[in-house]
Amino acid sequence: MTVLLLFGPTAVGKTRAAAYVAEKTGAEVISADARTIFRDLSVGADRPPPEILARVPHHLVGVLPPEARYDAAQFRKDCERIVQEIFERGKRAIIVGGSTLYIRALTRGLFPGPSADPKIRAELSRLSAEELRAELLKVDPESARKIHPRDRVRMIRALEVFRLTGRPISAQWGKEEPFPWPLVKVGLRCSREELYRRIEERVERMFAQGLVEEAKKLWEMKLPEDAPILRTIGYRELFGYFRGEYDLSEAKRLILRHTKD
Repeated sequence: MTVLLLFGPTAVGKTRAAAYVAEKTGAEVISADARTIFRDLSVGADRPPPEILARVPHHLVGVLPPEARYDAAQFRKDCERIVQEIFERGKRAIIVGGSTLYIRALTRGLFPGPSADPKIRAELSRLSAEELRAELLKVDPESARKIHPRDRVRMIRALEVFRLTGRPISAQWGKEEPFPWPLVKVGLRCSREELYRRIEERVERMFAQGLVEEAKKLWEMKLPEDAPILRTIGYRELFGYFRGEYDLSEAKRLILRHTKD
C-alpha cells in the first residue's frame, strides 16, 4: 500500500490540503513538522486549527513537552509505527510537512549514525552559519558543497557526526535504509507573490492569536539554550525583543524575513 506525502513551503496550504484529502478518502494524517509535535505551543508552531483536528485524526501533533528532544531518527521510527497501525485499521495514511530533515528521513532514508549529543549540539549552536560552514568545509567538503549555507540544522548534524565518529557524514551517503512503503510525493506550490502574501497574513494572525504571550511563557521556562523548540522562527525573534535588543515591530519584521527566506 502506498503512503501520500504532501510537502511544500511554509504557508502554501499543506494543512488544509491534507485535511481535505483525508476527509475524502477516510485517511489519517501524520505531521512531519519538528515544531507541531510540541504541546502548549499551538500559535508559534502553527498547529492545525481545532476544527480540523476534530474532523480528521492527526498524529504527532502536540504530544511532547517543550523541553523534550526529538530528531529525524525518532520521527522516522514513530512514523513507521503509526503508518503500520493506520494500515491495520484499514485506513490510508497521509504524511504532511514540514521539516526538511523529517522529509529527507522518509524520501532518502537514514543511515545508522550516532545519536544526538546535547553537549556538542549546544556548542555548535552558538556558532554562526558562516562559522559552521567554514568548519564543515575543513572536515567534510563534500557535505559543505551539498548542504545549503543557511541550513544550520544539517550543518550541525554533519559536524556532530564527524566529532562523534571521526568520519564525514558524506561517507555514509548511500547506506540509508528506505521507507518500508512506496511514497506518492506531491509538492504544493504557488507564486512567490501569493506565498509572501499568505506568510504576511499568517504572521499577523499569529500575533493576534497571542504569539507574544506564548513566546513569553516559553522564555520564562528557562529551557536549555540548545532545546530545539527555542530555534523556532517566531519565538527566537521575540526572545531578542524580551532581551531588549530591539522593539516589537523589529521582531515582527525579522519573523517575516526569516519565514520568507
